[in-house]
Amino acid sequence: MKLSTKGRYAITAMLDLALNANDGSRVTLADISEFQGISLSYLEQLFARLRQMNLVKGTRGPGGGYRLARSANDITISEIIAAVDDKSSKNEKLMKIDERHRKTQQLWQVLSSDINLFLTNITLGDLVSGKTQASADLLQSEAQVSDLNVWQDAKMSVSGGHL
Repeated sequence: MKLSTKGRYAITAMLDLALNANDGSRVTLADISEFQGISLSYLEQLFARLRQMNLVKGTRGPGGGYRLARSANDITISEIIAAVDDKSSKNEKLMKIDERHRKTQQLWQVLSSDINLFLTNITLGDLVSGKTQASADLLQSEAQVSDLNVWQDAKMSVSGGHL
């Protein structure tokens, strides 16, 4: 998983909704755009995807705007990123994998997996309440134990067998 500009902006905008859409009230994209400094047309594109993935609900007309489709405690950061990021691999360069790259490829796969696990275990509700540091500490401990062997193998292959 990679964190793109789209993903960062979507998280920021969703956090804005979680903080400001209280008791069923709605937040306009114009308000988010002004407060966050994100282009209105860019937000419209992001919210079209967020709406398709049932993360937000929109209402048109006077008093309209957006609100979260579910509780902030039920929306994970990884869901938000997955909703807005392109899933096509056409934009990514394919790296020819030979023996030299196989070892470092393991490293990137482990790192990507750890990032995904971390973001899957953090919700918008955690961001609102400030619980992310405790989550980060717990996940770091779990990742250190489970990935120690893979990291050591990758490190040895990159350094030519010397730690």
